[in-house]
Amino acid sequence: MHSKGLLFFNTIRYLKPGQIFNRIKRKFITVNVDLSKTPELSRLINTFQPFAYHQQTILSKDRFEFLNVIADIKTSKGWNSVNQDKLWLYNLHYFDDLHAVGASQRVDWHRGLIKRWINENPLGIGIGWEPYPSSLRIVNWIKWSLLGSDLKRNWLNSLAIQVRYLSQNLEYHILGNHLFSNAKALIFAGLYFQGPEAEKWYKTGIKIFNEELQEQVLSDGGNFELSPMYHAIFLEDLLDIVNIHQSFKKQSPHDIINKITHMFDWLRVMSHPDGEVSFFNDSSIGIAPNLIELEKYAERLTIPLSKKVEDIVHLQESGYIQVQEKDLFMLLDVACVGPSYIPGHAHADTLSFELSLFDERVMVNSGISCYGSSAERLRQRGTPAHNTVVINGENSSEVWSGFRVARRAKPFDLNINKSEDRLQVSCSHDGYKRLKGSPVHTRKWEISSNQLIVNDVITGNFQQAEARYHFHPDVTIELNEVDKKGIVFLRNNNKVYFEVQSGSMCIIDSTYHPEFGLSEDNKCLVLNFDSNQSKLRFFW
Repeated sequence: MHSKGLLFFNTIRYLKPGQIFNRIKRKFITVNVDLSKTPELSRLINTFQPFAYHQQTILSKDRFEFLNVIADIKTSKGWNSVNQDKLWLYNLHYFDDLHAVGASQRVDWHRGLIKRWINENPLGIGIGWEPYPSSLRIVNWIKWSLLGSDLKRNWLNSLAIQVRYLSQNLEYHILGNHLFSNAKALIFAGLYFQGPEAEKWYKTGIKIFNEELQEQVLSDGGNFELSPMYHAIFLEDLLDIVNIHQSFKKQSPHDIINKITHMFDWLRVMSHPDGEVSFFNDSSIGIAPNLIELEKYAERLTIPLSKKVEDIVHLQESGYIQVQEKDLFMLLDVACVGPSYIPGHAHADTLSFELSLFDERVMVNSGISCYGSSAERLRQRGTPAHNTVVINGENSSEVWSGFRVARRAKPFDLNINKSEDRLQVSCSHDGYKRLKGSPVHTRKWEISSNQLIVNDVITGNFQQAEARYHFHPDVTIELNEVDKKGIVFLRNNNKVYFEVQSGSMCIIDSTYHPEFGLSEDNKCLVLNFDSNQSKLRFFW
């Protein structure tokens, strides 16, 4: 079988039958939308609470900034411009700026943009009618109204038509966060409007919501896509659901408060001391509200949160470990690629880690700056862009295209041993066993007072292997190649020393992507293996 065929086979075999059926079904379905009278609005009983505000994205009446890219949209063609990435256009159709910082100063622009969208996006035509951007836009328009902005009658007519179209176009072929967003939009519309049609929307939305809530929130509180960014997005969605139920004095979905509190615990574990998310799988700063903003939102909704702090936290079902030791903060990735049937946001980052020292990021996974199917997207998902081991130049999991994964690495033999003055964590994975010689990577982290040792061992045969360590762009490095030592100078005037105890080292140029559309130069320490191992010691 051709290698491309193997990739397809090893990707499709993880899909649920319903995904395959619905992918085929969508090709033959025509959406017929009722254009009759718009349902009446429900009466708001309690105050709709302010939510977590997002970054400003409208710079002038016709100028927008999404993903660090600025463009003018002055004609109807701009809504589907071939000159912009699809994710940029998705953001254009979301209307997130209705709820961004300083939004009250841009009301006239917002009203003009809503009018433009209705006039320039004919029913069912273009990106704006796809289910995901439709779902976010529906929620944003309703939020805007509930906070006091007046939606004109023809705007309400358009809103109802958008909901009707969405209700016949749910993303059962994708599932995950897409289907969940569809359900959220139906819940919002079902409460915002009244009557039999609105009740039907609500019942459909709440049924999907309840099923996906149990599916997508793991026992340790993590979102099953294992992306801290998407976890924060999902958590904000749950808070919004509570908010609108409270506003219409309707009972919130069963178990939602319990899920919210556990999700906060997880996000607290997976956020660095700077308050922003870690970069495992597809994660980026600036897309979702950070932990502090979400906590403030929960407080406005009177949701009690615990803020317990532990030295070691093992998120067992997610597969992450947080370690805090004096000035050290570490996150270790011993996670599977998951969920198996929707791994589109997964990276080949098994056994990678991130490190903050003295509250400053030092070792970083490279993050993401783009979606789509470009070579750069593939590179950013690949193993070399993470703080882990690359064998024979291959990825530990077969990431390919923009959002696909074929054969996946599975961690095993995880051991956590803590003594009074030392912590040892070791784990192996089988992602490279598909290669000739069936190599297996085992990593051991050893943490003690003011010291971190990372020891990598490979069993089985291989041609070449290297461990990569990516430094944050804000640090500077002084290297002594003869003695295989170096000094890392942090912004806060602290110093971190490192020495190679096994392997040969070099520093190469790399890039770091803390936000979409943003690329920063940084340095990567590469350790080529001596025989079957490499070993690096940090101390401070």
